[in-house]
Amino acid sequence: MMRATGFEFRQRWSLFGAIFGVGFIFFAIDHVPVWVRLSGHLSEAAKIPMPLAEHIVLGLASAVMITSALIRVWGSAYLGRQVVHDHALHSEALRADGPYRHTRNPLYFGNALMAVPMGIFAPTIGFPIIAIGIPLFCYRLIGREEAGLEAEQGEQYRAFMRAVPRMWPSLRARIPASGATPDWINGLSAEVFFMSFAAGVIAAAVTLNPMWVWIGCLASPLLSWLAELAMRKSSRTKATESKE
Repeated sequence: MMRATGFEFRQRWSLFGAIFGVGFIFFAIDHVPVWVRLSGHLSEAAKIPMPLAEHIVLGLASAVMITSALIRVWGSAYLGRQVVHDHALHSEALRADGPYRHTRNPLYFGNALMAVPMGIFAPTIGFPIIAIGIPLFCYRLIGREEAGLEAEQGEQYRAFMRAVPRMWPSLRARIPASGATPDWINGLSAEVFFMSFAAGVIAAAVTLNPMWVWIGCLASPLLSWLAELAMRKSSRTKATESKE
């Protein structure tokens, strides 16, 4: 498997955004998003009103978005906001609890899952760029991260690789729980960015107004920044209290 370069890893969030941007730029030549086309086919095939078909299509997209966001929150609750958003590669510790008992890369699995419901808001030409491009980029990032983890941890990590699937999860936990405790506040803080995307899709499903998706995307950096400020303030408060 090809590995991402150091530049790709450091700029991964920008490159994820670029993949979406390339998919959506095709609105310049195709003005109809995939979800509208799917709704039209469903309406015709099931003989149901178009608005109902649109609610069904976007409702299913919302369900997938919620699932992907919750998976990422679950993973981040064990990994921590600092690691999730850091530009540096962390290979000093093996995470082997929670979702990491089912997949070695739950956060990237959440990304790959999210590509489809977000992609249906793109035009038909742009959809495969997003739906295929995001998982492929995830695999490149995984290749780089796992090479670092294997080099740092040796046989311990190789045993983990043999037991647990790389990205697409096993329904059954493949390793025993390690006893690690999830930090749900930290996990939620780390994933405010993605939860904003999910909120936008849910609002679009309720109102049939895709503008909510763009609002969710535009609000995500601000909400993530506010969550980071709140976590820093909480950490400073705890540090002050511990000294007293």
